Amino acid sequence: MATLLGDLSLQDDYTHPLGSESNFNESMYFNFFDRKRTSGGFVRLGNRPNEGYAEMTLVLYLPDGSVLFQFKRPEVRANDAMDAGGMRVDVIEPMQRLRTTYDGSAVHLREPAQMAEPREAFRNNPHRRVHLDLVHEAAGPVYGSSGGRRQVVDPEKEFAKAHYEQHMRVSGTIRVETADGAGDDVIEIDGLGLRDHSWGPRYWQAIHSYRWLTINFAPDFGMMVSEIWQSPEQRRQSGVVVRGDILEPITAVEIDTDFEDNGLYHRALRARLTLASGERLDVTGDVMGFIPLRNRREGMTTHVGEGMTEFRCGEHVGYGLSEYLDQVGA
Repeated sequence: MATLLGDLSLQDDYTHPLGSESNFNESMYFNFFDRKRTSGGFVRLGNRPNEGYAEMTLVLYLPDGSVLFQFKRPEVRANDAMDAGGMRVDVIEPMQRLRTTYDGSAVHLREPAQMAEPREAFRNNPHRRVHLDLVHEAAGPVYGSSGGRRQVVDPEKEFAKAHYEQHMRVSGTIRVETADGAGDDVIEIDGLGLRDHSWGPRYWQAIHSYRWLTINFAPDFGMMVSEIWQSPEQRRQSGVVVRGDILEPITAVEIDTDFEDNGLYHRALRARLTLASGERLDVTGDVMGFIPLRNRREGMTTHVGEGMTEFRCGEHVGYGLSEYLDQVGA
């Protein structure tokens, strides 16, 4: 049975009662990377029943550098399942084993940066049928909080009242329709990743920016690094290092980043981490595949840069995701 930290329970791995806030969100996210095939990606499903829809995202980084992408807002009116837009999450054994599936189309981007203009990218690139079937098994403790006693003062300023994460082993298959439509290319996934689960009111515009690194060097060695700016003057640094069943908090984070000429798309990073024990770790990351995503609300635009990244820490080499969120204005 998976180790639970904080105030979490096994029941928290399922959906929760729908809150009264108009922007109530319950989301599950899973990333996965197979180092032998230099491929991976992530899936996310976020229910927003009080707004009448879910947010469904699929990103698959292929070995040739191209990306398969899909985003939908399928209708949902209840919060009793994670099942919308062709994507589904099933809890096989809470906090231990989950399954994600997707059956639907995705746009095939030879130049993923085209997603900066989604309408044109979807119109000008071919679409492929995708069938994804993955099992995610615990590779470390569950860490986070159910949000228990914290009161929501202003839903407009909330990003996630309850949130937890867990490093995972991931296995399964991704089938992608070939260009001529005559069959499928099959990608066998046998790798590592991370999942998170959040619930409570959320707007993507509620925070100024963040840097989120999810890293797996081995089944018994991983990291999550977080740097969040609630405002330009208010920064919070946190994270964990997972070694087997032992989890140690990260108390200080400094990240230097190399960006593309536009100053927004990250391509490499250097992170200096201080742990609660006083141990210091240096981590470097080189982005192997990148796609720019965005969220818009009431004239505001939020950029989310998603980078499949090769990380190094001493002699260890691993893979994961570097996700950079920034508010870029109207």
